[in-house]
Amino acid sequence: MSVVRIGAGAGFQGDRLAPAVDLAERGALDYLVFECLGERTIALAQQDRISHPEAGYDPLLARRMRAVLPACHKNGTRIITNMGAANPRGAAKRTAEIARELGLTDLKIAAVTGDDVLDRIGDYILDETGEPASALSERLVSANAYVGIEGLVSALEAGADVVICGRASDPSLFLAPLVHEFGWARDDWARLGRGVLVGHLLECAAQITGGYFADPGVKDVPDLAHVGNPLASVDAEGNATITKLPGTGGQITRATCIEQMLYEIHDPARYLQPDVIADFSGVTFAQTAPDCIAVAGAQGQAASGLLKVSVGYRDGWMGEGQITYAGANCVARGTLAIEVVRARLKPLETRIHEARGELIGLNSVIPGAEPAAGVPEVRMRYAARCQDAEAARCVGEEVEALYLSGPAGGGGARSHHRPVLAIGSTLIPAAEVVATVKMMEAEDEIA
Repeated sequence: MSVVRIGAGAGFQGDRLAPAVDLAERGALDYLVFECLGERTIALAQQDRISHPEAGYDPLLARRMRAVLPACHKNGTRIITNMGAANPRGAAKRTAEIARELGLTDLKIAAVTGDDVLDRIGDYILDETGEPASALSERLVSANAYVGIEGLVSALEAGADVVICGRASDPSLFLAPLVHEFGWARDDWARLGRGVLVGHLLECAAQITGGYFADPGVKDVPDLAHVGNPLASVDAEGNATITKLPGTGGQITRATCIEQMLYEIHDPARYLQPDVIADFSGVTFAQTAPDCIAVAGAQGQAASGLLKVSVGYRDGWMGEGQITYAGANCVARGTLAIEVVRARLKPLETRIHEARGELIGLNSVIPGAEPAAGVPEVRMRYAARCQDAEAARCVGEEVEALYLSGPAGGGGARSHHRPVLAIGSTLIPAAEVVATVKMMEAEDEIA
């Protein structure tokens, strides 16, 4: 294959479905990738699986698969996704059921596992706490390593039409098909680095076609309501053209590509990935046609031999309440409401670990902001992280009580409380993490 065409079906769990369907139907793709897994997402999925062993995969998996499988099957497009979350095998089983319902009985579906390292994380020190993970004891919920391409490539080599994994590094979902199709060596650092760049540019879907880029009057983007998802045509050297389907909204320019390349990158010359340390410092972007950007110049060097691990653990309860104040003196009334709630919660201070009162629209993002003259309305929010559910419930109740026992004119109050699932991180030797592939049609596992 001289060129591989890869499309981005999703950039996060709640992403829009229509652009993915459009790519499946009109994109002439070899691969459609759904990147749907965040750090907190997989911890929540692990927590869900504790209560419901058959669950733990992306709740939108069935909807997405039902929407794109017919077109992908017809057009010979293979699907790669991390929608397996905490339960790739359960996700693969559900996908197989959907395929049978659609009459696509010849599909081969693979589940890639091995990223769950909960059973061996105890001695590793968490960056956030400075203590070993074992110190969390029964509060520890999940530990998932960011794995690389090995399991994904094995699944593709086994003939899988749909590959479902859990926690993999985002660019690996795009790098794996390139390694598979072009036969890149695992120490071909330059090509691997270029493949990582392609993955990084595509992984957030509509961010690179103008979604996250748009800033009215500063960076205007056409027809954002119908923004399309990107696709890349990649050659055997790893050089690529980033584009989108004709007739879709948004835009692909040097500026959108540069912003996406720098997104979530600490050091562009050393972007640490499981399979390679990518170097983006010499990357070039050239406009070759409207909405077509040629990408070249990435390099790479040997991987560190360590994998990041995302650790989820229970960290108390969150209680929250909100209420709106509008009209004259609304900022002063909202500020007084915060003071009143804080005072009324004083008897619970030993059960409240941290608390915050803020006025949304004024200082919820930028603390200490001074109010502009004539602010028409504010939304007071008071939230606290508590050691138990009852204390968290009281936080919201005190906000709602402001209707009659607080400043004048409060309205639209609401409250809720929920358990807090915190996220920590550490590093684990890559040698301790081994990917396993299970094909749905076979009982034997492929190492």
